Amino acid sequence: MCDEECETCDTVTQRAVQASPAQPEVALAATQTDVPFWEQKVQNKNPQSKQIATPDVLRLASWQLDDVQQWMGTVEPYSDELRDCLLNEAIDGQVLLTLTEQDVRDMRYKLNYKLTFGEMKKFWLTVYNMQLLWRQKQQQQQQQTQQQQLPAQKVLLNGGPAVSSSPLVLGISSNLATPTSLGNVFLTSNVAVETCPCPEAQDMSDAQQEKSKLLEAPEYFKTAISLGYSFMVTWITSFVMVIVHERVPDMKRYPPLPDIFLDNVPHIPWAFNMCEITGSLLFTIWLVVLIFHKYRMVLLRRFFALAGTVFLLRCVTMLITSLSVPGTHLQCNQKDFAIDDPTVDVFGALVIRMTRAYRIWSGLGMSIQGVRTCGDYMFSGHTVALTLLNFFITEYTPRNLYFLHTLTWLLNMFGIFFILAAHEHYSIDVFVAFYITSRLFLYYHTLANNRALMQSDSTRTRIWFPMFSYFESSVDGIIPNEFDTPGTLMDSLVQQIVRIKDQAVFIANRIWLARQQDSQRPSLDIFRSSELDNRNRAMGSNLYRSSAQAPQQLKRPTKDAVATVVATDLRTSFTEKKVL
Repeated sequence: MCDEECETCDTVTQRAVQASPAQPEVALAATQTDVPFWEQKVQNKNPQSKQIATPDVLRLASWQLDDVQQWMGTVEPYSDELRDCLLNEAIDGQVLLTLTEQDVRDMRYKLNYKLTFGEMKKFWLTVYNMQLLWRQKQQQQQQQTQQQQLPAQKVLLNGGPAVSSSPLVLGISSNLATPTSLGNVFLTSNVAVETCPCPEAQDMSDAQQEKSKLLEAPEYFKTAISLGYSFMVTWITSFVMVIVHERVPDMKRYPPLPDIFLDNVPHIPWAFNMCEITGSLLFTIWLVVLIFHKYRMVLLRRFFALAGTVFLLRCVTMLITSLSVPGTHLQCNQKDFAIDDPTVDVFGALVIRMTRAYRIWSGLGMSIQGVRTCGDYMFSGHTVALTLLNFFITEYTPRNLYFLHTLTWLLNMFGIFFILAAHEHYSIDVFVAFYITSRLFLYYHTLANNRALMQSDSTRTRIWFPMFSYFESSVDGIIPNEFDTPGTLMDSLVQQIVRIKDQAVFIANRIWLARQQDSQRPSLDIFRSSELDNRNRAMGSNLYRSSAQAPQQLKRPTKDAVATVVATDLRTSFTEKKVL
């Protein structure tokens, strides 16, 4: 792809060099004059050609905004919208030299300027030709300077005569006399240099640099929001589990439903505890990965967002349909959680339910923590936790850790088997939980790893996945699996502690200065009030003297005198405020 771009570069460069074939000397003379470029005339007299000899290209880097606007009048007749865009976005000569095709696209698609596709293409071709011509002239100027500085006789490695080199034009290979060193003797050798200024490669490098900058930002605020979202969903789930326990069907009237797996596998009493132990092992592995992963904040944000979304969906499925108890060994009764006391009002019933929900929430809904609930069957929360931990561990660890990935998948499958062997859930509960969790994980990461998919339909993505659009706005591409060593981890921890300490000291200093200023304000107010009293007395004495000199004005001073005194007083007060 780069070779094709280089061929394009050759064609464009040749056209730029042959800008004025009829009068090359006149065009060169025009570039060396001191006349401003917008006052020079077009050198090409061919009416069928629209190519304009760009004058004074070497001073392109020093163009100001007015120069760019004047240059726009000498090229294609562009619209006022494009002129306003260049002016409003402060595009001067330096910006024109670094402008890319993606930047020109952004004028329409990101900056929302009403530009047509053809106008954008023409503008980009004009700028690109000018960039090529500017670089060519820079190379010519550098070559002339080097030829003046270098001696006439050059010593070659083979002892032959010096080879004259052609200027290096973008996209054209040339033989340059490149200085090399051998011991203490500096030599020159013919080195074939091929450069291809592929705009796509340049854009790609810029995107990679921007991506590395964005990935380095931990974005603690977004992580805190995802944590708060997950925390809120866990409380809602605990409260819904209390509600569904009150609505669990009677075991005598509604026996367990037929199930292929449960009807053929005997009940194992200790199996559910083993399931939670496997979940604890997966959680420990995931915690180690989080501690040492370089982009742990992104991982945490995604984990909390996905876990909260899946469990929120589970709240809906639990609440709308109540399934019968899957096993006769389960002692589930509505009266266990029923509130039959008629003296309890609505607020009291809510307090009782919140207390029970807190017990479930504090025990993480685990039976090894003494939590026993009924009615929360569709779908399995234990399967959701096992599957999420398994997928996150395998996604954010290197692919060559086959033993770790095999271990996590075995723990996930054995945990699901233990759930069914304990007859704590129906088979459909486990299957739906695994399917929903795995699909949501894959869909989320497919969109996050491919920005083109998210940007192609960004409006619908924001409507249906508002958290995804916000959390992944600064992440472009796949998160690399890079890990910190214990030493770098300790260094970063110390830096964070020092940063927090500096911020605390700065805030304390600000508070102390504010209190010092507040303590000094009463004395300043007293001083200012005394000064005002003295000024009022002086103003009264002045009015008395003026009235004594003019007896006919004793009753009322003139308007001019009052205005003068008031203006003097206001001016003095304003000056004192500035001093204070």
